[in-house]
Amino acid sequence: MSVRSRLTQRWVDLSRRSPWVRWGAQWGVSLGSLASGLAALFVFRRGLPDVSVIVGYLLLLWLLFAVFAELRAPLVARGRRLVVSAVDYTIQTLCHYLLLFVLPAYYASTTLASPNASFLLALVGAALVTAVDPWYRAVVQPRRWLGHALLAFSMFAALNVALPLVGLRPFWALQGSAVLCALALTPALRRSGGSWKGAGGRAVVFAGVAVALVAPLRAWIPPAPLHLARATLAWSVSGLEPVGPLASPISAAILRELGGVAAFTAIYAPAGLREPVFHVWKKDGRAVATVPLSPVRGGRAEGFRTYSHKTDFGPSPAGRWEVDVVTEHGQLVGRLRFVVRE
Repeated sequence: MSVRSRLTQRWVDLSRRSPWVRWGAQWGVSLGSLASGLAALFVFRRGLPDVSVIVGYLLLLWLLFAVFAELRAPLVARGRRLVVSAVDYTIQTLCHYLLLFVLPAYYASTTLASPNASFLLALVGAALVTAVDPWYRAVVQPRRWLGHALLAFSMFAALNVALPLVGLRPFWALQGSAVLCALALTPALRRSGGSWKGAGGRAVVFAGVAVALVAPLRAWIPPAPLHLARATLAWSVSGLEPVGPLASPISAAILRELGGVAAFTAIYAPAGLREPVFHVWKKDGRAVATVPLSPVRGGRAEGFRTYSHKTDFGPSPAGRWEVDVVTEHGQLVGRLRFVVRE
């Protein structure tokens, strides 16, 4: 018996005798991966991710995927399953770190009580699945299409953050991310022995479908890396700073005495980005006014300061009020809430 066979047999015997060894073999690497990922998350949570690092991860992930898509079948045919498993695990790990790397930007940009929170939940779910090996092996590995979908989702989430960092507006970043992710799947769409031209044609069709799906779903996706740095309700604004901040709830009598209130918002955006934004005033979930603001100009650490002032609250102002900060194409940047009582 060879040395390798003896070591394998000893490991099998040890795992049979000790449940802790079996547990460690199944969950130890997963927990270590999750711990290291969380450590990376804490390191990068204070600022936006570096676009060069995102691009580097994306290129490495795609190149590995493209090469492995060509070599998987020959490797399996030659019995090189250890190599196949190692490459699969590397792709899984790269997706995991890519998702964790952009998660802080999406968390900052998400309004939790809104539809775009669903994208954040999907992002967290994908990060957990790629972190926990038993889940990944049970859910993703048996379904090749799901692995490709997870890869495309990871690349889409990363590109959607990276493109605005180089000045592309969030809506066009969505479109560009959808197209690039669909085209990146070209190696997977090349059937065994098929032509690259046919695979490229199918990828172009997928790109068109992706753009058609992303456009109407944009309200469900946070406009990362844009986010609210500060939001304050005040009786006025002077020198682009709130004057007389007001705490919720506000009595209708005080509201009438003040003659209205101002919604002050500071919106963070990366340098070089210019994005038109609006304040949408809502009462009990219904929009009552839409105010165009000066386009956000990125680069200020404290956020681009802007505000709108509302004087007409109607004869019965009591209710739950919201001021939504939205982009020109309807993506929600953040929300300011307050309550008016009689």
